Amino acid sequence: MPKLTLAELATITDAELHGDGDCIISSVAAMDKAGVGQITFLTNAKYRKHLSECQASAILIKASELEVCSTNALVVDDPYIAYALIAQALDSTPKPADCIESTAVIASDAILGEGVCIGHYSVIETGVELGDNVVIGAGCFIGKDTKIAANTTIWANVTVYHGVTIGESCLIQANTTIGADGFGYANARGEWIKIPQTGGVVIGNRVEIGSCSTIDRGALDDTVIEDNVILDNHLQIAHNVHIGYGTAMAGSSTVAGSVKIGKYCIIGGASVINGHIEITDGVTITGMGMVMRSITEKGVYSSGIPLQTNKEWHRTAARTLKIDDMYKRLRAVEKKLAD
Repeated sequence: MPKLTLAELATITDAELHGDGDCIISSVAAMDKAGVGQITFLTNAKYRKHLSECQASAILIKASELEVCSTNALVVDDPYIAYALIAQALDSTPKPADCIESTAVIASDAILGEGVCIGHYSVIETGVELGDNVVIGAGCFIGKDTKIAANTTIWANVTVYHGVTIGESCLIQANTTIGADGFGYANARGEWIKIPQTGGVVIGNRVEIGSCSTIDRGALDDTVIEDNVILDNHLQIAHNVHIGYGTAMAGSSTVAGSVKIGKYCIIGGASVINGHIEITDGVTITGMGMVMRSITEKGVYSSGIPLQTNKEWHRTAARTLKIDDMYKRLRAVEKKLAD
């Protein structure tokens, strides 16, 4: 487990150090549970009253909280960002693989960079290129002519189909599938005719993809995930979707084909986005949002019915079924008044 001095953590976070710089920190903990050798953080002013009782060896705080801090402190502009940087520095998560295991099956013409690790029973097919320090976990399949750039980590049982491009410093969690066929068919008098999906998937740098997610290959052009995108677990990204820089999508959301999502968007969990529409930059869609048409203006959008008691919900649903009739009656009253 990594251990760093408070002075080293101050350098990592560009913090102002107050107290013992030689204090050893081994982990991060919540304020009410932190103890010796741990660092915590204060981001909500309502917890300020608990600072004097905190047992942590050090606390990340803003300058305004320093006067009530009774232990070592790192003063920063944003304690939560500093917490994230320290959590990275002290991260003890093991790598998915530590070497190239003897049970891995690697094509003779595959190109492997320096420091590549490949776990047990993974398959690396012909034409694959793995950059320096790429880590492939156990039981993965990397399809023909796929390119994975330096410092990318892929956890166990991930399937990457042929002709996929994955950028630098990406993280792909277990059981995800990238590059499967998009849902493309023609219908001839009730018989489905499959349309081969000949596009690829292009994933940028510093992209993180959660477990059990699916990103389909394009029908003709590529499905594209730009740099610095974070995707949660259990997502469905259909063929020819384009997701812009810095966008975040929460779990169990579904994006239909040929959607273009702009930069710095936030898509709440279990949202559904209709195909062939565009969402402009800086849009936030709250959880369980149903997006049926393009969004052209930045802002926060919501849909769906908030949780009610079962009795209230039955009443709301019953009234919803009568909306059309109520509308017609209202129009008739308005017309009568106008006459």
